[in-house]
Amino acid sequence: MAFSNLTSKAILLYDEWIKDADPRLEGWPLMSSPFPTTFIIGTYIYFVTSLGPKLMENKKPFELRQIMTFYNFSVVALSLYMTYEFLMSGWATGYSFRCDIVDYSRSPTALRMVRTCWLYFFSKFIELLDTIFFVLRKKNNQVTFLHVFHHSIMPWTWWFGVKFAAGGLGTFHALLNCIVHVVMYTYYGICSLGPAYHKYLWWKKYMTTIQLVQFIMITVHIGQIYVMDDCPYQYPIFMFIIWLYGSMFLVLFLHFWYHAYTKGQRLPKMARNGISKDQ
Repeated sequence: MAFSNLTSKAILLYDEWIKDADPRLEGWPLMSSPFPTTFIIGTYIYFVTSLGPKLMENKKPFELRQIMTFYNFSVVALSLYMTYEFLMSGWATGYSFRCDIVDYSRSPTALRMVRTCWLYFFSKFIELLDTIFFVLRKKNNQVTFLHVFHHSIMPWTWWFGVKFAAGGLGTFHALLNCIVHVVMYTYYGICSLGPAYHKYLWWKKYMTTIQLVQFIMITVHIGQIYVMDDCPYQYPIFMFIIWLYGSMFLVLFLHFWYHAYTKGQRLPKMARNGISKDQ
């Protein structure tokens, strides 16, 4: 009986909470509730940490070079497109980089931002292939907590962001992330072409630095809300989550940088979310 009452209360709270969702996203794929996203992420975590390594235990690593080349350059193209769309739907057409609130109207620009936010959210599912490729190539040492956590938390938190606040200052970190991914996946794409192209990768030592700068900029930008007077941003809780996310990954990347380069415990290979990726 107690469990039944608790369940009923939870359902009522959920129904009340979901009433505040953005009506413009009604009927969009994966946006009806957070449960499809949660199921996909749960399946992903189970596969890359348990089922996948067990299935590959007595098998030879897959040779996925051509597939990964296509995948990496496809992500570059998608990231370039999303960068352009984020810029044209706000960040280069009117946003102040300070207290930019969500535009819930159905103007062409506001709807363009909604579409871009949803596409960015969906792209996080595509990027789960990063880890799946690790597993299929038996690079299980690269399936670290930092890597899996990053790839899991992004689509899950972004479901809430898109559902309730598609736009405004909460999308700055997505714009930065798209720009960084253009650089990162270009590197991965060139690397996957084979040793003959590695001579063009002299800039690999800057990869982790670029990611560190990204998290510093995210943390500083979102931290403005705590020093601005009367910023009417509609969902302050999202600002706290983004600030916490940026700060946490900044610390984790600094820890990685310190042990990888300063203490010399690791050769300065390129880092993806704190992990080297040998192509």
